[in-house]
Amino acid sequence: MRTLTTSAHLEPDTTTRVNVFAPTPGEDGFVSLRVGGEFIDVALIAQPGCADALRALARAAEEAAVALDCIAEIAPEGAA
Repeated sequence: MRTLTTSAHLEPDTTTRVNVFAPTPGEDGFVSLRVGGEFIDVALIAQPGCADALRALARAAEEAAVALDCIAEIAPEGAA
C-alpha cells in the first residue's frame, strides 16, 4: 500500500461497491473497492497481483465484525 493515514467511522448504512476495469492494450486491468457514506468515499485500487492483499483485508474485516458482535452481546442495553 502506498502511504496514506486516515480515519473514518463506519455507519450501519455504509455502502461498498466493486468496479472492475478490464485490461486495455498496453494497460493492466484493475479493480476499485469503494467504501462510502453520505459525504466520503474511500476507493482502494488493486492491480493484478494484489488479490492476497484484498483477501487479507477481507479476513481482517471479518475478524473485526466478529469482535463487534461479541461487544454487542456483552454491552448493556442502549450502550453505544
